[in-house]
Amino acid sequence: MDRNHTDNSSKYVHDMFSQYYTTNTDIPSPHRSVEKREFAFALFSGQVMLRHKCFDNQKELGVFLKEVIPSDAYYSCAYYTFPAEDMDRKGWLGADLIFDIDADHIPTTCGKVHDKWVCGSCGFVGKGIVPDECPICGGQKFDISTWLCEECLNSAKSEAIKLVDTLRGDFGFSEKEIQIFFSGHRGYHVHVESETIKTLDTIARREIVDYVSGFGLGMDSFDLNTKRSSKTRVRGGLRRADSGWSSRIAKGVHDLISEANQDRYAEIGLNKSTAKAMIQNKDMILKSWESIGPYPTIKRIGFETWRKLIKHCAESLSAKIDTVVTTDIHRLIRLPRTLHSKTGLKKVEFPISRLEDFDPLKSAVAFKNGAVTIFVSDVPKFRIGDKTFGPYHNQRIELPTAAALLLICKKRAKVAE
Repeated sequence: MDRNHTDNSSKYVHDMFSQYYTTNTDIPSPHRSVEKREFAFALFSGQVMLRHKCFDNQKELGVFLKEVIPSDAYYSCAYYTFPAEDMDRKGWLGADLIFDIDADHIPTTCGKVHDKWVCGSCGFVGKGIVPDECPICGGQKFDISTWLCEECLNSAKSEAIKLVDTLRGDFGFSEKEIQIFFSGHRGYHVHVESETIKTLDTIARREIVDYVSGFGLGMDSFDLNTKRSSKTRVRGGLRRADSGWSSRIAKGVHDLISEANQDRYAEIGLNKSTAKAMIQNKDMILKSWESIGPYPTIKRIGFETWRKLIKHCAESLSAKIDTVVTTDIHRLIRLPRTLHSKTGLKKVEFPISRLEDFDPLKSAVAFKNGAVTIFVSDVPKFRIGDKTFGPYHNQRIELPTAAALLLICKKRAKVAE
């Protein structure tokens, strides 16, 4: 497509963002201490990000958004004495605890279909999660093309549910201290605003990250009384009545044994004879939870079997988060109710009680009226609101504003002449 198409599309996106910030004057400031936060803005002009801005109140922030029309808007998780100064002169006072859950960091079957990356050095093409470095040349810069589908969004929601459960159940944070947001793209942000964690340093936050992500969990984590012999015996140390990870994994293994068949055990790495023994002795194993613990001595079921089951449950029950975000005490995070330049959707907050049934493709839609004719290159079937569109391949079509904006922002379409 020629340059005019590109220019027309960029102008269309800018005009729609301008319309949004002009008509929506209720963009919220952070819940606490707006005057102590740094704000930053990415601009449509492609200039360096505009940083070190500060505002005394929500009204000032709204006026600025209307005047500047950013492609993306952020604020700091940190509180500063002088937020408008350079980093070494800001005067750090503390920071909220921020968790970023993104489909980019979650292995999904759909990602291998619709997500692609290209090495910027050698041109090697891969699908799915972007590696730390190119497997061919070792390069670390990639051109990335992602998509957001129902499976991506549901997988991210599942991780958010696990995280919130851990924050409330294991750390004791109240519902008032936890804020949940759809990020506007492929995931969720969870903010914890509490005096308890405000002044924690990077090392302390790393320990929280390790806990919620189940880092290092294994047999030795639960003080198991194990005896290794030719008839491997494993006893004690993991109870459903316990608290924290011990309880979580005990329940996970219990539920797994209750439901698993031969194929499921094979996926975990058990051989046929061991899987058969697990299935044949299921009732006895489950009953043991009420007496000696989940490790009865059964032929073909030994220490290594339990290790694999515990490892599998630890991985499936841990929350998949972007660890760098949580440990960064100066982190910038997207401003609530602002638009995401990769989708045209908005970052929206919702209560914990709605997490299970929250529908981002309805609640995060910023434009409910209008339509535009676009030329679509290649997109799979997708949904916006209650309507489903596509798949499309090299075709001209008129779509509602929200659907068209999504495709343009994802660089899958251009405004037609």
